[in-house]
Amino acid sequence: MPIAKEIEADALHAPRGEQAYRVCETLHDAGFEAWWVGGCVRDMVMGIVPKDIDIATNALPKDVAKLFKKSDESASHLGVVIVSIGGHVFEVTTFREETVVSNGRHPESVAFTDREHDAARRDITINALYWNPISRELFDPFGGEKDLNERLIRIIGEPDVRIQHDALRLLRVIRFRALIGGQYHPETFKALHKNAKLITILSGSRQFEELEKILMGPAPQVAFEDMWETDILEHLLPELHACKGVGQPKNWHEEGDVWNHLLQVIASFTDDHNADTRFAGLFHDIGKPKTFTIEGDRIHFNDHASVGADIAADILQRLQCPSKRKEKIRWLVKHHMMMGSFFEMPPERKAHWYYHPWFTELLQVFWLDCAGSTPSDFTLYEKIIDDYNHFLDARPSPEKPLLSGDRVMEILRLQPGEKVGQALQKLHDAQVKGEVKTKKEAEEFLKKMQ
Repeated sequence: MPIAKEIEADALHAPRGEQAYRVCETLHDAGFEAWWVGGCVRDMVMGIVPKDIDIATNALPKDVAKLFKKSDESASHLGVVIVSIGGHVFEVTTFREETVVSNGRHPESVAFTDREHDAARRDITINALYWNPISRELFDPFGGEKDLNERLIRIIGEPDVRIQHDALRLLRVIRFRALIGGQYHPETFKALHKNAKLITILSGSRQFEELEKILMGPAPQVAFEDMWETDILEHLLPELHACKGVGQPKNWHEEGDVWNHLLQVIASFTDDHNADTRFAGLFHDIGKPKTFTIEGDRIHFNDHASVGADIAADILQRLQCPSKRKEKIRWLVKHHMMMGSFFEMPPERKAHWYYHPWFTELLQVFWLDCAGSTPSDFTLYEKIIDDYNHFLDARPSPEKPLLSGDRVMEILRLQPGEKVGQALQKLHDAQVKGEVKTKKEAEEFLKKMQ
């Protein structure tokens, strides 16, 4: 399955491809090697014109920086120089290898090397592909092209050792399987299962970043099912793992238990769902295991949204999620069950919700909740959308916030966190009601809260 000539041509004639060619041409003319590497080559072998292009070279960072006027050497200690050319930005990385066995959290140091050793440090065969845009040569030392033909995910080298060197590979391997609609080499799958507990030694931020990439990918439900099957989920997100086997009312959830519902939710993501909406969709029913009861003739989950919001906040804190994002996701989870109450509210109270900056994302979570249920019933969702549009047409939305979050923190002497968001929300409500109309009035309003 070599790269088709038409794909090569399309890639090189695309605006980004043209500039990536220029970067490689400049390096070649200076006597260095330069290759497109990794995901962009993988895409080309699969018949896809790449959107992002990374470049690998034997030129040292200082040499790369000398060749390009617009360059950023802030990550040169890792061998990376950011090159800007023709309105496009590229990572140009010197061939490298890890020189010290890591503690499983991250490679501890790197040394510059040749292309062959650079390829050997990569995690899976389909990511160890290099293409020279000048000569049109494909360098494939580990059979990545053949593995792509079989859609096979195979760790380079000894799988156990490679995972123990960097435990993030547990999630990366699973992410790429979902990305290409692939399957595992049996030794790779065994290594994922055997080393699942190593996921706990990663920092929360590295876990969060990789989970976000999975949720933004084309088949997150496949990745999360794999995390379950390999036992990674039990160590990474035990609160989510607990959703397996928790039954739901049959009349509303023919899809099965809470776990099946959540998989169906994340399988329903569309391009307009941002990362925070996707995290909220994943976590929206995470409070159900703790609130499961049988009352009368059916299953109930009383107050599961509030319980789930606290659980989600704890998870996001553990994952070192930025505080502003954590508060938004928590809010979305907490309020996802209140949709039917809007029609009972007076206009003033309804304005609090319909003008809320996160309300459209709350609507998206509700849509996902409906899509993740069998049978899917969007009647209430469509009714809310109709009411929402009529409400906004009849009433102009309030002006933008009178004070910034930084100013609120300054007045109330607060550190970044939930209290800042709560103060901004109270100020927003007062603005909607017409109680606060100027910056001076807003500042006085806040001072009274002290």
